[in-house]
Amino acid sequence: MARKHLSDLRSQRWYAASGIRGFAHRQRTQQFGLRREEFMGKPVIGIVNTWSEMNACHAHLRQRAEAVKRGVWQAGGYPVELPALSMAEIMVKPTTMLYRNFLAMEVEELLRCHPIDGCVLLGGCDKSTPGMLMGAFAVDLPTVFCPAGPMSNGRYKGTITGAGTHTKKYFDMLRRGEIDGQEWINLESPMTRTVGTCNTMGTASTMTSIVDAMGLSITGASSIPAVDSGHERMASACGTLAVERVWDDLKPSQLLTRQSFLNGLVAYMALGGSTNAAIHLIAMAGRLGIELGLDDMAEMSRRIPVLTNLFPSGNYLMEDFYFAGGLKALLTKVKDELDLSCRTVEGCMLGEALEGAECWNDDVIRDLSNPVVSLEKGRTLVVLRGNLAPNGAVLKSSAADPKFLRHEGPALVFDHPDAMMQALDDADFDVSEDTVLVLRNAGPVGAPGMPEWGNLPIPKSLLKKGVKDIVRICDGRMSGTHYGTCVLHVAPEAAVGGPLSLLKTGDIVVLDVEAGRLDMKVSEEELARRRETMKPTARIYDRSFTALYQRSVTQADEGCDFDFLTGPRNLPEPEIY
Repeated sequence: MARKHLSDLRSQRWYAASGIRGFAHRQRTQQFGLRREEFMGKPVIGIVNTWSEMNACHAHLRQRAEAVKRGVWQAGGYPVELPALSMAEIMVKPTTMLYRNFLAMEVEELLRCHPIDGCVLLGGCDKSTPGMLMGAFAVDLPTVFCPAGPMSNGRYKGTITGAGTHTKKYFDMLRRGEIDGQEWINLESPMTRTVGTCNTMGTASTMTSIVDAMGLSITGASSIPAVDSGHERMASACGTLAVERVWDDLKPSQLLTRQSFLNGLVAYMALGGSTNAAIHLIAMAGRLGIELGLDDMAEMSRRIPVLTNLFPSGNYLMEDFYFAGGLKALLTKVKDELDLSCRTVEGCMLGEALEGAECWNDDVIRDLSNPVVSLEKGRTLVVLRGNLAPNGAVLKSSAADPKFLRHEGPALVFDHPDAMMQALDDADFDVSEDTVLVLRNAGPVGAPGMPEWGNLPIPKSLLKKGVKDIVRICDGRMSGTHYGTCVLHVAPEAAVGGPLSLLKTGDIVVLDVEAGRLDMKVSEEELARRRETMKPTARIYDRSFTALYQRSVTQADEGCDFDFLTGPRNLPEPEIY
């Protein structure tokens, strides 16, 4: 790769100018106590940090930013830390998904308006990974992603426990009366022992692993536990890499291809990853002008079975995955499905980055001949279409009860989660195992923000009979740590007039996973009559970021990006006068 000259760096427009503006930029930088020699003539690396005291997943990122700075200084660069929105998945209401595009906009503008030549992105909690990368892709500066890393394994009374997955499991036990209120309280702290992202294969590790497989991280970095000393060393190496990539001028638009994204899909399916990735990957690819859709994911899921024995599809946690060899070991087991010629941010091809990788536990990371869930029994992502979801819906069939993969039953429809919870918590509520539970108005516009309401609770009356799964349908999302026969991301959503808005309690719903169908047995004539009398159900905001979101957000099958931000669009550099 051709090396850049100092005069080619965009930061030199700020620092090298001889007029009053250049004087002011140098003057204000020295105001930090820096000697002129410490920043002049060096590439400026922006360290975009999503640390927050509201986000335990990112609680260690202040220290990791210091490690990144060490690497930048060592490589001859000038590091600057830029704080960005930290979206704590559990704390932010109504959902972090409402603010993913906000973070993308913030990262884009932070990088564009400052004298930045390249960046290291510090994130990992669910929406922070796609949000930061969407923003970085729009500016198209050399970018290295530094994943926050998963928390350490949890245990309760000798039983391995993972964040999210076991929360759901124990909550159902509480509702069944199998544990009492005090034990519910006792469970709080031992399940989340350290800082870091969820230690199951939830959305956080799904997204960081996919980005890793795409070549935007140091290969294998996504598997390193947050509190491992190796994580800090990795962060330092990210700083060094960022400086090198600036001199090489290796930008995301040059590094990433459609094949890079397909490599990410291979990892996604083998990991048994979160359904949320289906939305984020479409949005990320869209920022680069790369064609990627639900059908690409459906095709890959038909080829690659679940190979990682991790909750919620298996029996282990992310720390076990790391000690078994991590993502590099997994990728070696599916390397025949990968394009090993794809470039990575390390400056080599993916095949070179995987050289010497080994698996140390074949039960945690399985071979293609011995999957955790065979393709015949379930897949990471099934795409469904029909008169209930003409533009698509998704289901993780590998985490569903196989007996429901071909199912027909009466719909029980709710328009709001509060009404749903009140009904389902009634121990005498009349509902059967055949019932198809539906929650609508949970989509991008309707909720707003498409919250993780889709793992609808099993009615208490069924839980007491030992029922642990039923068919559930929602135009919202579900946590990647959860499980069950949950049809999600129904598009178009009910709030914008999608067919889900026409469904009534008692209508017969047909789910056929093998055929890829989701339908309601209602005639077109009856649907037309219902549409004539349908009234808008979404609450439309007239101010705040939420108003912008509702006006501009696309549907789930399009990535839920803003319509005015999709696609690669060249913007001029900021004027300096």
